[in-house]
Amino acid sequence: MSEELLNTPEEMESPAENVAENVQTVENTVEPAAETVEAPAAEATPETESKPRPKKDFVSAYGSLENFDWDKIDDDGDKYSADEKAKLEDLYTKSFKSVDENAVIMGKVVSISSREVVVNIGFKSDGVINASELRYNPDLKIGDEIEVYVESQEDANGQLQLSHKRALILKSWQRVNEAYDNQEVITGYVKGKTKGGLIVDVFGIEAFLPGSQIDVKPIRDYDVFVDKTMEFKVVKINHDYKNVVVSHKALIEAEIEAQKAEIISKLEKGQILEGTVKNITSYGVFIDLGGVDGLIHITDLSWGRISNPEEVVQLDQKLNVVILDFDESKKRIALGLKQLTPHPWDKLDPNLKEGDRVKGKVVVIADYGAFVEIIPGVEGLIHVSEMSWSQHLRTAHEFLKVGQEVEAQILTLDREERKMSLGLKQLKPDPWADILTKYPVGSKHTATVRNFTNFGIFVELEEGVDGLIHISDLSWSKKIKHPAEFAKTGDPIDVVVLDVDTENRRLSLGHKQLEENPWDVFETVFTIGSVHQGTITSINDKGAVVALPYGIEGFAFNRNLVKEDKSTAKVDETLDFMVVDFSKESKKIHLSHTKTWQASREDEDRQKEDEARKQAKEIAKINENNVEKATLGDLDVLKNLKEDLEKEGN
Repeated sequence: MSEELLNTPEEMESPAENVAENVQTVENTVEPAAETVEAPAAEATPETESKPRPKKDFVSAYGSLENFDWDKIDDDGDKYSADEKAKLEDLYTKSFKSVDENAVIMGKVVSISSREVVVNIGFKSDGVINASELRYNPDLKIGDEIEVYVESQEDANGQLQLSHKRALILKSWQRVNEAYDNQEVITGYVKGKTKGGLIVDVFGIEAFLPGSQIDVKPIRDYDVFVDKTMEFKVVKINHDYKNVVVSHKALIEAEIEAQKAEIISKLEKGQILEGTVKNITSYGVFIDLGGVDGLIHITDLSWGRISNPEEVVQLDQKLNVVILDFDESKKRIALGLKQLTPHPWDKLDPNLKEGDRVKGKVVVIADYGAFVEIIPGVEGLIHVSEMSWSQHLRTAHEFLKVGQEVEAQILTLDREERKMSLGLKQLKPDPWADILTKYPVGSKHTATVRNFTNFGIFVELEEGVDGLIHISDLSWSKKIKHPAEFAKTGDPIDVVVLDVDTENRRLSLGHKQLEENPWDVFETVFTIGSVHQGTITSINDKGAVVALPYGIEGFAFNRNLVKEDKSTAKVDETLDFMVVDFSKESKKIHLSHTKTWQASREDEDRQKEDEARKQAKEIAKINENNVEKATLGDLDVLKNLKEDLEKEGN
């Protein structure tokens, strides 16, 4: 602070005077600076320099201290009105550029130091950039124009903050987006290798080049591309994560597509071209025809069956192929290799005919049959029905295996359609040729159970000779609900031949016929009216099934299950049953328990009547002998006897 503004003890004694002098001192100190800001300073003249500025009287000029107005201190000598001041301030403001934060503008270097670079952008103050942002340009000098990014118009120190690096990044992003929108081809520098691809410098931004986008061919060594400048297309931009993906393959594909269109336009079916094996898959081989690829399907590699294309071709092998078909819209080309050689059917022995025997190798097996290769490219089908004389259902897998060498007989041969059917069973004699000799009616044999149906059991007597045992021919006495209750698959079973149908190749067999018909004996045992002990095994709505001796069963209707005590017989009860009906033909026995106790009661009544009749005869005889000796008392006795007999009869 100036010494003129300090109060001395003497000055403190006269406050009014001191205040006035201090105010005058402030005016003398501040006024020139204000004039410098508002208007150019007036030229000094001898008069102004020699004449001292008169002092104002504080009280007369400003009033008392209580009413002192500091705003009037500089009013004296003010040369501009309020309107003029406003105009001057507006002109002053317009003399500076309007600068927005986060904008990129051009600026001129006005100062360079080791720590910072000062740049004038036409704003009311110059901006500062960290010198490290411009080290990449050692030739930078004062007066050069550079792009800057306005970070802040005024920081904590009131300084304009600029950034050259951010300006370059922002400009680079704009340039990248333009290249992406316009599908522009750009140039980039491959900086290094990373996982899955390469890092490329594009307009100062690090972009990612995936390994799959380097070339149309698989790339195994990425190092050969490092430190190289290449052309790319921007294929993806992630604005959230500031990621850029570029592709060199897209440029190559565009060229290839143009080449493909030109090559395909010149293709013709049947045309033979030279190509190189580019890729081998399980289903075929891709051939490079000089800018366009074609596919040889595995079935068009060889006339014979192959399991892997590598059996015929190898990678990078050059070979001739024939064009089988092509699609210009889809740019697909179907090629063939086997078509360049004669068809194997043309080499087949012309003397072969139906009925001849041939040898071959099983190449394919399906459920319905097997394909046998006679010579490479010539196959015959052995249907499963021609593999065995057996009639029951089987699959080809049970008879043959892939790679097995077999001999077969030609059944049909069509050279025009290039089809051949073969048979295996024809090499063995037909078992049905002498079936009546081997299996006459009534002959007994042992068969093997094959499968069941609801109506019987199918058995095999030998390979190709099958027969059926009907469910009714399984047992004489046992009632069978399903044949599976009687035997199991694979079990041996004794049978007797009941009938032979040579035309339909069928045998009717029986099992129960191996024994005598027990119903011939049962007819003499279970006579009508005979009583036998039986056990109730089950009861249904109509009646009960009763187990009888000798392992046979009878049936009692509900009305025949009433016991003497008027109750009804139940399951597992063992009772006496009377045979009321016997049928040898239908093998049925009808029983009744009720009739057993009813018959006993009738027998008792009959015996009583017989005794009463006998007594009556004896009395009558006595009466005849003693009629003359009869007395009145005797007559009374006879009368009483007669009454007793009549009562018993009732």
